[in-house]
Parts: sequence; structure tokens; C-alpha cells
Amino acid sequence: MSQARDHGDAHRPTRPFGKRETGSRTQARRRGAAHLAAGTPVLPVLIVSVIVFVDLFGGAGTIWLPLLAAGPALAATTNGPRGVLCVGLLAAALGTALGTRDGVHDRDLVAVLSAVVTVTLASALASALRGRRERVLADVRSVAEAAQHALLKPVPETVGPFRVAVRYSAAAAEARIGGDLYALVPTPYGVRLIVGDVRGKGLPAVGTAALVVGVFREAAYDEPDLLAVVGRIERSLARNLGGDDFVTAVVVGHPRPGHLEVVNCGHAPPLLVRASGGIEALEPTRPAPPLGLRALSGEAPGLHVQPFAEGDQLLLYTDGVTEARDHGRAFYPLAEGLARHVSDEPARTLDALHDELLAHVGGRLHDDAALLLLRRTAQPAPEPAVAEPPSHAADTPGRGRACPANACGSPLPDQV
Repeated sequence: MSQARDHGDAHRPTRPFGKRETGSRTQARRRGAAHLAAGTPVLPVLIVSVIVFVDLFGGAGTIWLPLLAAGPALAATTNGPRGVLCVGLLAAALGTALGTRDGVHDRDLVAVLSAVVTVTLASALASALRGRRERVLADVRSVAEAAQHALLKPVPETVGPFRVAVRYSAAAAEARIGGDLYALVPTPYGVRLIVGDVRGKGLPAVGTAALVVGVFREAAYDEPDLLAVVGRIERSLARNLGGDDFVTAVVVGHPRPGHLEVVNCGHAPPLLVRASGGIEALEPTRPAPPLGLRALSGEAPGLHVQPFAEGDQLLLYTDGVTEARDHGRAFYPLAEGLARHVSDEPARTLDALHDELLAHVGGRLHDDAALLLLRRTAQPAPEPAVAEPPSHAADTPGRGRACPANACGSPLPDQV
């Protein structure tokens, strides 16, 4: 959710229009200043200036002149080809002036300038190749961003009777998506959601996660029974996964007010936070194997019905959260952290949990981590039915017309 490659930013309250406009201008100025600083070869020019200063006041000769090539070489790491050539031209001009001033032999001066020119041209080529790789990487990141939105769609703040928040972080440094998955969809049978963890990492895990989420979204709309939804996912994985691959998952449904249905397939138990206080883990009544391994064990998952009153909260997570270790190899105590940071705002709770989790591991997770928290809000009362006003035509006696809504119990004169 690093998004963190985080999908929770949309849940935060927006600022007033005036403040947001001012903030946008400030950010634009900062970006412009940062871009100018990145495009200006400040450090390479500083290196060249130091070499000139040392040559002027530390002793003349050809000892310091070859070091002028360090300027364009360093510029290649931070600037484009134009910046490299500018630094190289500056170094060559200063080298010529210093060599003439110090009375350097022409042959030695030509050798120094040839080295500076050669390094400058090679550095400009390296800078061009680096810029090309950066553009390719930017394109790959944009594709990964699109894949993330297609696979892990942003969850709205309110879904049915729930307030929802999600935080997701991929372990790979430049990744947007990983092997953890989540989905939440409103269906004709109530709100349904899934949180899971694919065995393995990398592109194969992403492909499996996409398969699970796609089957879940389709089956959640089609199947009235939550166990039938899990069965559809199991059959799809059995056809497409290898013998050693599997997915741990928790599937939750809200078929009627005040109750949740939970199916746990080898996943970490969700944490239930009661409105009255207290946190408990919803251990499965009948342990079941992960998705994709039912054929090997023959065990089918069971359906656990859990009361879920107004104000109760349910936290679903992956093992990247509970297995996160600090420098002393201690696991992150999720239940204790949830007890410290729980609030009536799921987004605020997950923000605090995510920040504490990153602080626990020292700033970077080594496994994909997903957190999904939903809170039951007050069920909106149905609006009372409004009776239609009586028609004026009904007040006029006429053949075959009755009183409005059969209000009068006697027939009209023409029916006597």
C-alpha cells in the first residue's frame, strides 16, 4: 500500500478550494525548482572550479589538469548530453587557459585536452543511454500503474453499510503490484470481499492474483451461496496452477444486516474489533487447505457465521504484515498495534498501523503486505412511503369511477 504504494489517499478529506489552489501552486514551484536543479550541472562545475583553484594556488604544472575530465564524467550521472557537453567545453577552455598560463609544453597540453574531449564525448553518450533507459522505465511504471488499477481497483470509502479503507505495499522496490490481492464488490447477495496471498513473488504471482480476483468478481455476482463462490475459485485454480502453487484467502460476505459469513482457506484469521471493546481473532471452525490444494487434501472449507453489529470492525490482512520483523527478528504485533490505533475512521486507523509497521521493519518491507478494514455503520432507515395526492377527476362523479384509494365505502350515484 512506500502505495508505499498506497491506495488510501482517496479516502482522506479534501481541503477547501482556496487552500488546495495555493498548495498546487507551491508544489508546482517546488517541482520547477527541483527540475532546474536537476538540469543544472552544479556539482560537476564545482569540481572543475576546485581543480582550477588548486592549480592556481597549489602549484602549476600538468599534475592537476587531467583531473578536469572528472567534471564531464560526473555530469553524465545527473545531466543530459547537453549538460555534459557544456561541462566538457568549460573544462577544456579552463585547461587551455591554465596550460598557457603555466607554460605547459604543447604536446602535454594537447594530450590533456584530448583526454578531456574523449571523456566528454563518452560521458555524453552514456548520458544519452541513461536517459533512454529512464524513459523506458517510466513507460514500464505507467503500465504497472495501469495493471494495478485493473487488478486492485481502488475501494470507495463507503460500500453499502460499511466504511472501508485499504493499504497495500509491494515488497519490490519499484513494483506497484505483487502477490497479495484484495477485492470488494456489492452484489445482489450483499457486499462480498476477498483478501488473499499468492505463493511466490514476481510476475507469476501477479498473474495468479489477477486470475483469483477475476473469478471472484464474476462468481460473487452469480452465486447466492458464498461457499459456491469459493468453489468456483478452487476449480479455476485447479485448472491453471501447478502442483506446488496455491493461494491462501479469506472470503467474507454480508448477506443480511447484523451478520457476516466468513470462509477461511488457509489464511491468517481476521481480527474482529467490537464496538464495546476487545479484539478477537476469527479462527476457522473447520480448518481448510489453501485454494488450489483441495484435491490433495480432500478437505472442504466451512462457512462461519459471525454476528457483526453497528460499530464493529473487521481487519483482514496478509502475512506480510504479521511476519514483518524488526532488527531483533521480532514479529510485528498486529493485534496490539490495532488496539493502540483503532478509531471510528478506518482510513485513520490504517494510516497509523501502516506507519508503525514501516517503523518496525526499519522503513522497507521485505514481503507484500495488504490491510483491509471495514466498519459497520448505522443502517439507513427506509424512507416512509408518501401517498399520492388524490386526483381532481376522482372528485367528479362519473360512470365507473370509484373514490380515491377506495376511501369511501359506498358506490357512486350512477352505480346505485
